Amino acid sequence: MPPNAAAAHYAILTAMLAPAFFLTATAALLTSANARLARIIDRARSLLRDLASVEDAEERDLLEARVTVQRKRSLIILRASQLLYVAISCFVGTSLTVAGDSFFNHRFGTAPTVLAVLGVLAMFAASLLLAREASLAVRAVNDEMDDAHRHAKRSRP
Repeated sequence: MPPNAAAAHYAILTAMLAPAFFLTATAALLTSANARLARIIDRARSLLRDLASVEDAEERDLLEARVTVQRKRSLIILRASQLLYVAISCFVGTSLTVAGDSFFNHRFGTAPTVLAVLGVLAMFAASLLLAREASLAVRAVNDEMDDAHRHAKRSRP
């Protein structure tokens, strides 16, 4: 093996490391998003059970509003997850084009860079959506605590 071939292999492997790190980070975000989605689904099911047994119109409206918030949260998580899958695809594509570029005499041009940028942008957008969903979750919990507090104050003689 010529000395420069070993250096070329080393350079290829080094160039493939950055997408691997991004893949790991994206997978962690995706795991978190899936866990959040599971909690949203559990909460929505609980609210729907409560809604089925409520007679009071005011309480029914309150529960319907809470279900609407859970639906909005689940859609945000869905979009974030889709973006994270796009990011994973882009990072895998980056690694493949980096390797392919070296084997095919640099015929891929800027493809590795473009894929990496698209992956990072998808991950960034997904992170913004996850932050938005987290703020909705905190707002929903705060609203429920406020409603419970008001209800407790009204129930006192």
